[in-house]
Amino acid sequence: MRDVLEELYSRWADGEAVGVGTVVATFSSAPRAPGAAMMVAADGTVTGSVSGGCVEGAVYELGQQVLADGQPVQQRYGVSDDDAFSVGLTCGGIIDIFVERVSREDFPELGEVVESVRSEHPVAVTTVIEHPDPALIGARRVVWPDRATGTLGSERIDAAVTDDARGMLATGRSATLHYGPEGQRRGEGMAVFVNSFEPPPRMLVFGAIDFARAMVEMGAYLGYRVTVCDARPVFATASRFPEADEVIVDWPHRYLTAEVAAGRVDKRTVVAVLTHDPKFDVPVLEVALRAKLGYVGAMGSRRTHDDRMTRLREAGMTEDELGWLASPIGLDLGARTPEETAVSIAAEIIALRWGGDGTRLTAARGPIHRDVD
Repeated sequence: MRDVLEELYSRWADGEAVGVGTVVATFSSAPRAPGAAMMVAADGTVTGSVSGGCVEGAVYELGQQVLADGQPVQQRYGVSDDDAFSVGLTCGGIIDIFVERVSREDFPELGEVVESVRSEHPVAVTTVIEHPDPALIGARRVVWPDRATGTLGSERIDAAVTDDARGMLATGRSATLHYGPEGQRRGEGMAVFVNSFEPPPRMLVFGAIDFARAMVEMGAYLGYRVTVCDARPVFATASRFPEADEVIVDWPHRYLTAEVAAGRVDKRTVVAVLTHDPKFDVPVLEVALRAKLGYVGAMGSRRTHDDRMTRLREAGMTEDELGWLASPIGLDLGARTPEETAVSIAAEIIALRWGGDGTRLTAARGPIHRDVD
């Protein structure tokens, strides 16, 4: 829902009711992940996408229907359905879409949700999408790390879903959870979609060189909050890195140490050390590798890599800690320019995140998309 949130809030604030279709489950090679949303306004305006174009027409019709009668509905689209090809889902995947009406009356907490997202405070919206009692379908509970509001039907259900939603929020996952009708951990009949709005992951680029400019642009494109850090003020300037969220003039290891201590980095954080200068990269790599971040890569030739590993071992790094280091950085794409190198690094980050191995899809077998906990 993040991609339609601002337009949704604008219409909500103006007192409009809109239909919102959200991907709540995917199977096989589905085109969009859970949480992707499409908004249908009463004037016919469409914002967002649930399938990259495959089933938007069908969801548009459902959105208009829900706007008219106010009854939420869940629909599955996929190759197993008789109408799969009539709506255009030819990619071989299956998606479940939940369509509901959103207005001030239906979703009074939306203003608080938007405020949290804008201020980068984690928040999750939980919605009942299946239940034996039709009156509970569409019920919502909004969950923050330290509080929650709204009810899904009973204190027992609220407690179970709140606990699970906070666990999912910590990792940034959006997915459908299943319970018994009364919120039993073991049971079926009730399904709750947890839509997590966590702050964007961070990318820390150390070394204000020409390759960094391309890496910053790539990081911003992928949705990271990008920071450039270099101890040399003549190179670390906002004018050289207009796509960066912030440019810091400081010694890389000192800056990263402070960020770790303040809890502003986590296992989603990506670190790209592009300095290939021992006095900069060895100290910052010591900090990064011991922090167990999501990805730590360092640029340099094979000779630079060997020298760097020797220096890191001399500094007391263990082989287990060194195993977290991606060096030389990136996948073997034959990259030469800064832009191509940025693509190579981004490809490695994506592959490690989702369990890919860099194999050409034309030579691979099995599912294209992987489920990674």
